[in-house]
Amino acid sequence: MAEVALTPSQRSRGLMWRTEMPDHIGMLFILDTQSRQCFWMRNTYIPLTIAFLDESFTIMQLNDMQPLSDELHCADEPANFALEVNQGWFELRGIGLGDQLEATLP
Repeated sequence: MAEVALTPSQRSRGLMWRTEMPDHIGMLFILDTQSRQCFWMRNTYIPLTIAFLDESFTIMQLNDMQPLSDELHCADEPANFALEVNQGWFELRGIGLGDQLEATLP
């Protein structure tokens, strides 16, 4: 399950200020594919992995992100979605580059 960040305000806030996140939860960002998408971890206290996804929810790129860091993590190619989960979530499930995730959007 994932919370959806659809509006600019929701995308800007993301998972900031949270100190924990259940293992079965993530945050799905619906992106503007016309611009380069970059994420950082300012004011985010939990280590995350971000997956950049194409229109069919296929994983194009994975990046581990460290808490409270201003380091930018940018999509190498235009992405339709980004999914942030607890760091290690993909690895524990054997999910990697080229895998397609199932998604049902509201």
